[in-house]
Amino acid sequence: MSVANKNELSSTKIFENKTTKINNLKCIIFDCDGILVDSESIANQVLLSMAEPFGLKISMEEAVKKFNGRRLNSIFEQIEILINKKLPESFETEFRKRTFEAFKTDLKPIKGVTEFINSLNISFCVASSGPVEKITLNLTTTGLIEKFENKIFSSYQINSWKPEPEIFLHACKQMGFEIEECIVIEDSVAGVIAAAKGGFKVYGLANENNAQDLINEGATVFYSYEELAQILNIVN
Repeated sequence: MSVANKNELSSTKIFENKTTKINNLKCIIFDCDGILVDSESIANQVLLSMAEPFGLKISMEEAVKKFNGRRLNSIFEQIEILINKKLPESFETEFRKRTFEAFKTDLKPIKGVTEFINSLNISFCVASSGPVEKITLNLTTTGLIEKFENKIFSSYQINSWKPEPEIFLHACKQMGFEIEECIVIEDSVAGVIAAAKGGFKVYGLANENNAQDLINEGATVFYSYEELAQILNIVN
C-alpha cells in the first residue's frame, strides 16, 4: 500500500468512526503483544530462527499473518503442517526461554501507548492469549505494569483462546462493564475476529501490510495512538 493510499484509508476510517461514536464508552480492553508492547517482531524472529532448521521457510510478513494473536500450541500445529513433521517436545520450552530472555533486553512499549494510557479518563485493562507470567514480564520490562495492576486477564485463566471471544467477555465482566460500554484494541486478525464475535466494537492498530485484513474482519483501523486519541476523543 502506498503512503497516499494508507493516508486515504486512515482518513476514511476516522470519518466513519466519528459518525458512529460510542457515547457511553467506559472501558478500553487492550491486547498486549503488538498493542502495548512491541513483542511480536521479537517472538516471530525467534520462532522463525528455531523452526528454519526443521524446514520452515516463510517470510516475516507471512509469519505475522499466520501467527499473530494465536495460541502458541496452535502456532506450533500450523508449523508442523507446513513442514510435514512433528516438532521436538522441547521446542515450546526452548522457545519460551529464548523469547523471555530477548524480552528482558529488547522489549519496548509500542510508540505512543504510554502517553495515551496516561491521558485516559476511563477504565482500561489488558486481555491477552499469553500466560499471566508472560504478560506480567512484558509489562514490567516496558514500565507499564503499575498501570495494569489487578487488570490483567489471560486466556490461560479461562482455557479459551482467540479467535474465540471468551477472553474479551471475561475481561469485560471482571471489570464490571457491559459489552456496549467497552471497546477492544487489537492488531491481529484473530484478535479482531474474537472481539467482533463477542459483540465489541474493535479498533485495529494497522500497518501497510495488515490494514485491509483488519478492516475485512470488522475493525476500524488506526496507525498511531495519537490518531486513536483523536478518533475516540476521550482523553483528558
